[in-house]
Amino acid sequence: MQRDVKAVAIPAGIEVKLKLGQVGYITQALGGSFTVYVDGNLFRIAGSEADAIGMTVATAPEVPAEASEEDIKNVVWQQLKTCYDPEIPVNIVDLGLIYECDVRKNEDATRTVDIKMTLTAPGCGMGEVLVQDVRDKVEIVPTVAQANVELVFDPPWNHTMMSDEARLQTGMM
Repeated sequence: MQRDVKAVAIPAGIEVKLKLGQVGYITQALGGSFTVYVDGNLFRIAGSEADAIGMTVATAPEVPAEASEEDIKNVVWQQLKTCYDPEIPVNIVDLGLIYECDVRKNEDATRTVDIKMTLTAPGCGMGEVLVQDVRDKVEIVPTVAQANVELVFDPPWNHTMMSDEARLQTGMM
């Protein structure tokens, strides 16, 4: 670690601080966040803290100046595809965890995004971490003022909700 950095223990979801000088290995670097292996444990480091491990901090996506509602919705979906479960190298869209994503324009020309998502397992300690990652990545989209993310478990997730590509990648096809 090039400096002290906040991290989240996987799979417990507990926030910890990794200290300057600790040695670890990056096991996954997808979507701007990082899973690192340190002292026999896995930790998730947010993209905003990437400099602590010598990586580049993620930036906001580009949106055309005269973006249509459809353009914004496409950018939001692209942002959702940058969210990864720290233990599975597949984005949450292809995992089938996003049940609903509605983008609506507000009176002040900003947008509110309402998302319903689930987890691969209801007791997953990383649930709130994933919800926050979704919120953060959607709220950096230009003109998005607020992302409301609701965690739901009905219908229960199962592997048939995964895209064919995700099932192939995880060996479930």
